[in-house]
Amino acid sequence: MQTVRAALVAAATVLVALVASIRPGAAEEGSRLALTISIDGAIGPASASYVKDALAKAGERHAAVVILRLNTPGGLSSSMREIITDVLSSPVPVVGYVAPSGAHAASAGTYILYATHIAAMAPGTNIGAATPVQLGSPIPGLPGGTPDKGDKKDGDQPSVKDAMTMKTTNDAVAFIRSLAELRDRNADWAEKAVRDAATLSANGAMQAKVIDLIARDEADLLKQVDGRAVEVAGKTQHLATKDAVIEAIDPGWVAKSLAVITDPNVAFVLLMVGIYGLIFEFMSPGAVAPGVVGTICLLLGLYALNMLPINYAGFALMLVGIALLAFEAFNPTVVIGVGGVIAFVLGAAMLFRIEAPGYRLSWSVIAIVAAMMVGLIVVVLGALRRARKGPVRLGAQAMRGLPAEVLDWSETTGHVFTNGERWQARGTETFKSGEMVEVANIVGLTLVVRRAGATGQGGPA
Repeated sequence: MQTVRAALVAAATVLVALVASIRPGAAEEGSRLALTISIDGAIGPASASYVKDALAKAGERHAAVVILRLNTPGGLSSSMREIITDVLSSPVPVVGYVAPSGAHAASAGTYILYATHIAAMAPGTNIGAATPVQLGSPIPGLPGGTPDKGDKKDGDQPSVKDAMTMKTTNDAVAFIRSLAELRDRNADWAEKAVRDAATLSANGAMQAKVIDLIARDEADLLKQVDGRAVEVAGKTQHLATKDAVIEAIDPGWVAKSLAVITDPNVAFVLLMVGIYGLIFEFMSPGAVAPGVVGTICLLLGLYALNMLPINYAGFALMLVGIALLAFEAFNPTVVIGVGGVIAFVLGAAMLFRIEAPGYRLSWSVIAIVAAMMVGLIVVVLGALRRARKGPVRLGAQAMRGLPAEVLDWSETTGHVFTNGERWQARGTETFKSGEMVEVANIVGLTLVVRRAGATGQGGPA
């Protein structure tokens, strides 16, 4: 009995030791996991969705740190703010890293880098030019701005455009300064990046205390951040990343799909395919494919436009142009068609409110679509011209001159076969069965025939 009891105690001791040895190992493995997120290109809805999902996955896996690699010319401010919100609320420390060498974090990328818990850059990279894309130039009357052409007199009120520009700039300055103060970085240079579109190299950013360190690669970055204290969700954490395993998080199918359809050119093409697919469906109700494809493309295009900053006046002009071109197809004229093309091109040019990097509607795409519309008008007008100059194909005029074969004949009446049909006929002469005659006239449902080549009036009416 004592032997059994001793064996049980020994087994329990071994089991506890195994569990104790396994659990710390698992915790240590979780604390040594470094996940990487890469934003390479313009920042938009797809990027925001990708970062949100990746940070959620990093929290579920209890990663020690998330490395947010940046190489971007900027993008949409709405998507930038979504990413910053997710970074600030992330339960896992986020290290912003501008890489590889030759990369840059311009415009929206500067704001995101300022929001990360630790900011780093690779050698040969740069940061800055954070002026809001709606502005495009320094603001007159503000620090670093240039005066308008024609100096304004004292007491002149700023225009509505200047007031909106000033409001947008001040909002951007306040936002980036708040991020700089949160992370204890250079707020004065951040304001200069917004007002004057200032930029810095990696070494310049390090000297100006815009970033925390310069790292050659991810492995070097993890060694340098090891042991640093960061504040995450109101609590101070000490990073343990020296021997962390680096694992990349790739975008999911939702983010990849959004990246495709939220491209303004793709959204524009989807919209056109959808609208014209429905037009062709209405013109030929028996054709199912144009309607199905058109409906799917139209819904995808509208969904993409809903996520992009569009100008509804431009969208309305596009619809007016398409409606005029559709009317042109049913009632060919020159004025309506030309007006439709002009309205469409103007609407397409006005479609997007801003021209953020990577979110510009290509003039080549607009030109190609407009050329296709002009080609449609030319085809329709050409068909109309040929129809007017061609022989009449309806009524009595269409029947005159057609050859006919005599089926049977008795004195001055009989039956003939012409144009694929059997007709009752009459004439002033006697014909034989199988003889070829010519239709001279039609009276009611009776053909007046004559011998082929005759030039008479075709008998009495």
